[in-house]
Amino acid sequence: MKIPKRLEPLIEDGLIDGVVRQLMSGKEAMVFVVRCGDDIRCAKVYKEANKRSFRQAVDYTENRRTKNSRQARAMAKGTRYGRQAQEEAWQNAEVDALYRLAAAGVRVPKPYNFHEGVLLMELVAGPDGDAAPRLNDLAFTPELARDYHQTLVKEVVRMLCAGVVHGDLSEFNILVAADGPVIIDLPQAVDAAGNNHAPGMLERDVANLRHYFGQYAPELLTTDYGREIWALYEAGALHPEVELTGHFARSEKAVDLGAVMREIDDAKAEEAARRLRLQTPPQ
Repeated sequence: MKIPKRLEPLIEDGLIDGVVRQLMSGKEAMVFVVRCGDDIRCAKVYKEANKRSFRQAVDYTENRRTKNSRQARAMAKGTRYGRQAQEEAWQNAEVDALYRLAAAGVRVPKPYNFHEGVLLMELVAGPDGDAAPRLNDLAFTPELARDYHQTLVKEVVRMLCAGVVHGDLSEFNILVAADGPVIIDLPQAVDAAGNNHAPGMLERDVANLRHYFGQYAPELLTTDYGREIWALYEAGALHPEVELTGHFARSEKAVDLGAVMREIDDAKAEEAARRLRLQTPPQ
């Protein structure tokens, strides 16, 4: 097929040798099957921000790292440079997440390179050797639904142990490879420790799995793995081999409002003292 313009730099730099076909066009990117020597891989070409249907919501971009303070200020002001920097941060989030998760043993496509806004990665193959189908394209027996649900909940745990929350996990961004499910589409991934919305996102990811597989195995609809997983994470007790129950008991212990207010007052006093020190000239 004709070489798409966005893939021409990869051809020129010898990163790919040819384009086989377009695999899909999604809300944030187009994916092409490409040749790299004797290997067949895929190239994810990110769409420009004004052509994407998935918006960079503040919930997702909160506390994402930038190269320097100038870049952070430009992003906050929404300047042209800031928008470009924000776009780079959005794309780099998936690249960083893929490398981090692959190193942690999470089943994600293996990343190979990121060049000129194009992510070169493993082509996930299905049982027939062709591109793997998405989870939502398949039907399951109750037994297989329970098995896949358990496998994916464990992958969510492994991701969180690596400090990552997918943020948009559903049956539409999980592929079914010959050796089981593979999690894809991570540009909206968030840092678990640095994003205040991470707990809610993780619970939503797990709820999406529960609702999807619950249509085949209804008993899954009564589980609450999301809050159980996050509670273990907060307590420092989460690890990849943790035994989960699928149940979560909300604490009935009354909140000590007096203690909370005292902590707030102490923090305010410390901040006031710090500001006073900054305003006082050295002797």
